[in-house]
Amino acid sequence: MALKRIGNQTVKFENPPSIISTASIVGPKEGEGPLKEYFDMILEDDLWGTESWEKCESKLQEEAVRMALTNAALSESDINYLFSGDLLNQIISSSYCARQLSIPYFGLYGACSTMTESLSLGAMTIDGGFAEKVACVTSSHFSSAERQFRYPLEFGNQRPFSAQWTVTGAGAAILSSSGEGPFITYVTTGKVIDPGLKDVNNMGAAMAPAAVDTISNHFKDTGYNPDDYDLIITGDLGFVGKAIVSDLMKEEGYDISEVFNDSGIKIFYHEEQDTHSGGSGCGCSAVVFAGYVYKELLKGSLNRVLLISTGALHSSISTQQGESIPGIAHAVTISNLKE
Repeated sequence: MALKRIGNQTVKFENPPSIISTASIVGPKEGEGPLKEYFDMILEDDLWGTESWEKCESKLQEEAVRMALTNAALSESDINYLFSGDLLNQIISSSYCARQLSIPYFGLYGACSTMTESLSLGAMTIDGGFAEKVACVTSSHFSSAERQFRYPLEFGNQRPFSAQWTVTGAGAAILSSSGEGPFITYVTTGKVIDPGLKDVNNMGAAMAPAAVDTISNHFKDTGYNPDDYDLIITGDLGFVGKAIVSDLMKEEGYDISEVFNDSGIKIFYHEEQDTHSGGSGCGCSAVVFAGYVYKELLKGSLNRVLLISTGALHSSISTQQGESIPGIAHAVTISNLKE
């Protein structure tokens, strides 16, 4: 079998998996943002009939998978593997979701890069002949993430401009060995890049160098350039991180400014909704991809997209111990053509 790896970090699929359906569920704040028409469900409150924010987040994941299955006219028994992850300790949202679904399960942790991590591994599994259909899902919840990573909500601490607002939401996708597209054609797996930053209220700056490394290596490996894409969209860099990536990519010899955007910027009206630097969290790129990006691809308004989810690989314990915040970014090319 010919090696499917090209360049240093990229895989080109011989039989690109088709994304046959998606589903996105978001919280009330996200449902007031500019992408509200793209989401499949908007919650009226952030508990959704559960007893805690953590239980709500697990329900978000479960229902997003079930909705994506319904959209594809499939059942749980049709899915060979579930790839999912979240931000909470022991990825409890994902594991408790998998407890409810009778699907063999791979639990993932890539922080906020987990959506493209799941799409990458799901696509590799299908192209490798190990599955016909897989489900990929990630989630986050503003209140559960704040409780774990920063301060209790009751503390009412002041947020600096560089801080971001964790998205409440879950996005799911069903990948299949057959289908009419859009297709996942390339995967560029990121390396852990640590710029040495320690400010937990400046995640965009901490993750930006990882995004630059992955995007620039994607171009080198594939021979593509920014003009080959209708949209290059990162996961949750926000305004601070997006500006850094734009500048650093120019230093790498690539001007991506004409096609570059960020999920954390697109999901909120940042001034009106007081989200400071923008959105973040596993659910950020997940719902923007499963809602906005996927539906624009189906309409033909977009034909080739580079989706790069970015993650900050730290914990509250590592921060308290004075550790810096490493970053990671994984990229997938999603195209209406099999390339």
